[in-house]
Order: sequence, then C-alpha cells, then structure tokens
Amino acid sequence: MRVALGSDHGGFHLKMAIKEYLDQQGIANHDFGTYNAESVDYPDYAQKVAAAVADDEYDRGILCCGTGIGMCIAANKVPGIRAALCHDTFSARAAREHNDANILTLGERVIGPGLALDIVATWLQAGFSGGRHARRVEKISTIEKQYRGQEEQTLPCCRERE
Repeated sequence: MRVALGSDHGGFHLKMAIKEYLDQQGIANHDFGTYNAESVDYPDYAQKVAAAVADDEYDRGILCCGTGIGMCIAANKVPGIRAALCHDTFSARAAREHNDANILTLGERVIGPGLALDIVATWLQAGFSGGRHARRVEKISTIEKQYRGQEEQTLPCCRERE
C-alpha cells in the first residue's frame, strides 16, 4: 500500500505523527507538504494529495488540517475521490467498508494523536465490502460524471434559480 500525506499548518503536527506511524509500520508514504507550521492554504495540499490518489500514483491519502473539514471539502472536488472526515474508529471502518473512501481527513484541533493513530490503523486495515455498497458507490460516481466538465455551464441543480 502507498499512502499520500498532506496537511496545512493546522494539521502539520498530526500529519508528522501519522507519517512516523506509517514509517514504523513499513507502509510506503509520501509527504506532499506543508513542511512546517507556517500559515498556508489547505486547498493547495488537498488538491496535491487528491490528484495523486485519483491518478493511482497512491492507493490512499490522508489529509490533516485544524478540523479536517476544509481538507475533506477540497479533496472531494477532485473526480474519483471519496474523502471521509473521521474522528472515531467506527466511522473510519464504515468509510472504507461502505463508502470505499480513498482519502481520510482528520482534525488536529479536534482529536489527539493517540486516537488519530487508532483511526488511521482502523481505516488502513479495513477493506471495501462491495455488495450493496458497490451499487451505492457507483451511483456516487454517476453523479460525479454528470457534473464533470460543466464548470462553464449552469449546473442542472441551479437552473431553476436563474
């Protein structure tokens, strides 16, 4: 397994703890930045990691910011990404088993490193269950394809508002 890592300044310390854990477990990983705790914009790092996962350069990605919310929103803008914000192990397992989440987002200001590492371990060990869940994940992909390439056009959901 190959894992892409990224964070902004608010998630830098948590990302470094996760990187150390992955190294100790012998899990291949690459840090896409940021490389210190100076203020940066989280979408820049979310896009780097999400693109690497979407392009199959990495099997999964882990993104950290202050809450995990911004990283999750930004990563999910990249086609093919199913990022999940998890602050407990139950959600982490379900994100993989039911939603085939390929990016995990975490909030350094929300959870401590001990719980975060438990969440990471659970998420990495869990697999996609398939079955009825595969049908649902495929429906997500269908929705995504429906809106791809429509940046310059008015989206169907917004036409009624015009």
